[in-house]
Amino acid sequence: MRPCPYLLPRVLVATCLLFIMPVVAVAAVTSGEPVRVGSKTFTESYILAEIAAQLLESKGIAVERQPGLGGTLIAFEALRKGSIDLYPEYTGTLTQAVLKTPDLTQSGLELALSERGLRLLPPLGFNNSYAIAIDREIADANAIERISDLAVHPEFRIGFSHEFLNRNDGWPALRASYQLPQQPVGIEHALAYAAIASGQLDITDAYTTDGELGVHDLRLLQDDRTFFPRYDAALLARSDLSGPATEALLQLSRRIDAATMRALNHRVANDGETPSVVAAAFLRDSGLASRATAASPSVARRILANTAVHLKLTGIALLLACVVAIPLALLLSRFPRIARGLLYLTGLIQTIPALALLALLIPLVGLGQVPAILALFLYSLLPIVRNTLTGLFNVDPLLRQVATGMGLTSAQQLLRVELPLAMPTVLAGIKTAAIISIGTATLAAFVGAGGLGEPIITGLNLNDHRLILEGAVPAALLALTAEAVFELIERAAVPAHLRE
Repeated sequence: MRPCPYLLPRVLVATCLLFIMPVVAVAAVTSGEPVRVGSKTFTESYILAEIAAQLLESKGIAVERQPGLGGTLIAFEALRKGSIDLYPEYTGTLTQAVLKTPDLTQSGLELALSERGLRLLPPLGFNNSYAIAIDREIADANAIERISDLAVHPEFRIGFSHEFLNRNDGWPALRASYQLPQQPVGIEHALAYAAIASGQLDITDAYTTDGELGVHDLRLLQDDRTFFPRYDAALLARSDLSGPATEALLQLSRRIDAATMRALNHRVANDGETPSVVAAAFLRDSGLASRATAASPSVARRILANTAVHLKLTGIALLLACVVAIPLALLLSRFPRIARGLLYLTGLIQTIPALALLALLIPLVGLGQVPAILALFLYSLLPIVRNTLTGLFNVDPLLRQVATGMGLTSAQQLLRVELPLAMPTVLAGIKTAAIISIGTATLAAFVGAGGLGEPIITGLNLNDHRLILEGAVPAALLALTAEAVFELIERAAVPAHLRE
């Protein structure tokens, strides 16, 4: 059977049809530009962001939610670049971890923020400081009440949140201040309490308003050297936030004390309520919004919407990678040394952790789907480039000699002989890139891109296994479907003798 010269276009068209069919449901029509409300990835931040969002909506102001952004620096950078308009933050975090000026006064903090086009709205009414929590039974057995008591117990198993392990007001400075000998491991904050309850850890970092503190038998150690600063909660907003939105949010000033915040966190972390339901109840009970309601789309609608976004992210990235990687590999296939350099470069990109790459892209392209698509595009390059070059290099040299003897030019040999013969390997590279993208795209939710990673990340931080499965199961099914569909594409586009 004669190799088909139109094999590559057929494969690319089939790939496009596979991934770019279900693109996004139509959002509800609202008047004016929506206020984009973000949050970080812990229970309290979800609740406070939802309170702000529902309060704005009760005043007729359109809102776009961007929950579960990565760490502090991702959320802050997203706000500074204008990708979101506000998110809940803490004074100690701003002075210690963001601005890196621990002795900054309140007026100095306001000035530093204004220089960046930001402003801190009045405090919400509570101080959510860091604390060190230890299993009470272990604390009693070893007479431990203060952080300084830990200095003589290097055997304790400590797990701290990844952010606490690296921030200026976290573990490095705490260890130096108290001369602590332990070697902690990194763990998601939402999983730390369960790890202590199951006996896998002895100590973790805590927030003083954590809802789990009332459930688990833990002791908060006394900060006897006054290491931790105040972490007064407030909404951090852009300076150009509209007047009506600002006026609405000012109603939250000093309306949430520490006991109230701890109770709200407890309802989410331990009673299984969603942040939106808890936020609506708080606004109604406090008289701030008598008609506040929690939007609750069905599970099926959420899965369909998240799946459509997931396919959009992976489909666009995969198409761009095919358009760039395959012609580039064809061009460089005649120059083996340069081709090896291309493989080295794409391999180097593959070694960058996905979350780190997403964070690095935010200052360049902002928040949302653009950095996610760009990151997935970069990760798709290696398998496509490698397989294309491998397929071309493995073409039998005798066939090249026959093609030359038939009078075919170098370009004709490449497109009519070598590429069709290499197509099974090329297609395998595209399939590998597609499956990698489907898995990696779950991290896109950290930068507000949505997709099936959103319920996974939310479920991890709210300890809700149903939400985790709501994202994980469809993602796994997508990967299996992609595998099956590519098998069908290969059968339709590649001659049987080449498949064998």
